[in-house]
Amino acid sequence: MNKSPRAVEPHPRFKINKFAIGGVLLLAAVVLLVVTSLKGNAQYYLTVEELASGKGVNNANVRVSGVVLGDTIQYDPQTLDLTFTIAHIPGDNREIEAGGGLANVLHNASLDPQAARLKVRYNGVMPDLLKNEAQAILTGAMGDDGVFNAEELLLKCPSRYEAEVPAQAVP
Repeated sequence: MNKSPRAVEPHPRFKINKFAIGGVLLLAAVVLLVVTSLKGNAQYYLTVEELASGKGVNNANVRVSGVVLGDTIQYDPQTLDLTFTIAHIPGDNREIEAGGGLANVLHNASLDPQAARLKVRYNGVMPDLLKNEAQAILTGAMGDDGVFNAEELLLKCPSRYEAEVPAQAVP
């Protein structure tokens, strides 16, 4: 009599534990992936005052916003080197809420002799919107020479986008 050995089946609780452990490991891997990718793409948003004081010197990927001082714009079309200075824009919105608008805030910031200033270097085609009192939003890093080396340059010119209320919106 030759009896074949019976296959021993695992306890049902063991099957559930295998799936639970696998699910937890998969969830942990996804969370780790999300955290590391977010940390690598993080950009620190600093003010001109913070950068001028040296706070953002160690940050490789920084975003800063300021008002362009038009008389400081220098552009070399041969090398595509562009340099200009931006001034600190105050963080309070009292002027905007009082009806002055963003254009008024940028104008006052550009005239303030006490406002922190930051020299910017950018290599690329000079944007058409780069003019006096435009708001520049820059992404880049501070150089050892104290000049902000911008990799990305975005400009907002409030006078260009402030339009009158359309006729159909007036009651």
